[in-house]
Amino acid sequence: MIKATINGKQEFTVEGNSLNGTTVDWDLLELRNDTFHIIKDNKSYNATLISFNTEEKTMVLNVNGNDYEVSIKDKNDLLLQQLGISVKTSSTIQLLKAPMPGLIINVSVNAGDDVKKGDTLLILEAMKMENVIKSPRDGKIKKVSVELRKAVEKNQVMLEFE
Repeated sequence: MIKATINGKQEFTVEGNSLNGTTVDWDLLELRNDTFHIIKDNKSYNATLISFNTEEKTMVLNVNGNDYEVSIKDKNDLLLQQLGISVKTSSTIQLLKAPMPGLIINVSVNAGDDVKKGDTLLILEAMKMENVIKSPRDGKIKKVSVELRKAVEKNQVMLEFE
């Protein structure tokens, strides 16, 4: 299940081919990358994905010449909201833990460094893949707890923010 909010006003629940609990019969054809032709209720729509922010789960769609800002919440976001846990807690993160076991192959920051949200902090190699670990928030690095070419376990603290 997905909840979509259009322009911060209209909210829709999408589950399979159901919209707000009603089955929707429509035809969708991808014309080229990010451009679609839709037929619903004998009406034709041209839709283009203008932008998509995976981190914020927002997008801008242009449908028949009109832009729509869409924010999306999937079942995990809805569960966190139901439990009273905010997804926007990234500014309060103090400890950055390893998402999986692996080997540290690059450390881009030192204690005392100022970082911005999205800056590369380190690279963790796991299962022969390089995973770029980015900063979840703006802040200052208090302590780097990993060493180059040393293994880390899942949930091991890799660095601390002030």
